[in-house]
Amino acid sequence: MAIYSQIVRQVKFAVAEQTLRPGQLLPSVRQLSQQLAVNPNTVARAFQDLQSEGVIETLRGRGVVVCKGAVERCRKQRRSILAERLSAVLTEALQAGLSAKEVRKLVDEQLRTLDGTIEAIAELQ
Repeated sequence: MAIYSQIVRQVKFAVAEQTLRPGQLLPSVRQLSQQLAVNPNTVARAFQDLQSEGVIETLRGRGVVVCKGAVERCRKQRRSILAERLSAVLTEALQAGLSAKEVRKLVDEQLRTLDGTIEAIAELQ
């Protein structure tokens, strides 16, 4: 996946989780490119995509902020993005010869592992 697409996805996920809230100022293209150690053009392209999708907007004299109404849009898109990725993994598992029962067992095992990891992290906090 292209770096700019990863940036777009992470911003959308952050908006969906309200880590980034409507009206919140985002780092400038230059600042974010330095933080991520990527070319500023990569961040600019990600910002262009996010702006065209109504996730962020540029306010003259203020900078780039999260749009009102972006949270719900990003939540729907997040679900769609994850469903698409999950579908690809499940298809690959079935094409590899695993039965539906084996795939379910594998998914259940992974979910239990993740639940344990999440609980362990919560205990540390």
